[in-house]
Amino acid sequence: MQNKLFLFGIIAVAVLGGILLLSRSGSDAGSNSSANNLYPEQSISHGHGLTVDIADPNKLYIATHHGLLVLMNEKDLYRVGTSKDDYMGFSLHPSEANIFFSSGHPARGGNLGVQKSEDGGLTWEKISNGVNGPVDFHEMAISPINPQLMYGYFEGTLQRSIDGGNAWEIVETTNLPQPIGFIFDPKDEKKLYALTIYGTSLSTDQGETWENVFPELYQGITTTFAINPSDPLKMIGFSRKKGILVTEDGGSIWRSIVIESFSTDFPIYITYAPRDPMVVYALTKENKLYTSSDAGNTWTQIY
Repeated sequence: MQNKLFLFGIIAVAVLGGILLLSRSGSDAGSNSSANNLYPEQSISHGHGLTVDIADPNKLYIATHHGLLVLMNEKDLYRVGTSKDDYMGFSLHPSEANIFFSSGHPARGGNLGVQKSEDGGLTWEKISNGVNGPVDFHEMAISPINPQLMYGYFEGTLQRSIDGGNAWEIVETTNLPQPIGFIFDPKDEKKLYALTIYGTSLSTDQGETWENVFPELYQGITTTFAINPSDPLKMIGFSRKKGILVTEDGGSIWRSIVIESFSTDFPIYITYAPRDPMVVYALTKENKLYTSSDAGNTWTQIY
């Protein structure tokens, strides 16, 4: 009799342990996204930036007015962390995969100054107010070959940092119209392009003097512009009049590619995949995502 009771006790413990194990497994599966600090999203709203993760080409980051999103494998959209702050001037460190920079507005209002994340956008820390801040850099860029060199634009002035965003100075500029985006040359840290309300401008002296370049790119208002990270002679932009424009000779000759799929919509951000520059992504005014696998000649909507 005692042996039977002992056996029944062992069976009961085993059954109970199995139930608890199954329960825990189900719970873990259901909270997998939150455990990774990724939360499913259904749509993109008010996009402010677009860039591909430097270590994982399957991660496409979309900075928005309502937080940081990531598109995984060109199909699954998530919010990174729980913050719904406005991430303007969103930039990735060129060699440290988990280090991000941003500016913009907190969800509660005000300006964020310059922020840095060292955990892939999950948490952020303000590292500087900038000059006359806290700043709200709508346009900010970090040099791909010298990550200590950064630029931002706030209240009519160009600001520059030479220590990775901790301290900033105002740059006395000549002939710089109001910029709506900055693009570094991937091979020369002194060359900085500014996409402006009057076309594309170039500085070859770290932002002090500027000249208008690529007049063909401006026709019909250019909304975005990007440089191939492996070959700065290859560029891609979008003109409201001519559609997608590509050059392979540094901008002397541009070739127009009409993309019917954009229809009345148009790209406001274009970015190359750093590991494979044949792959290009575009975020449109209507917050749709497109990709090209042939350096911008043909496009497919992915979200």
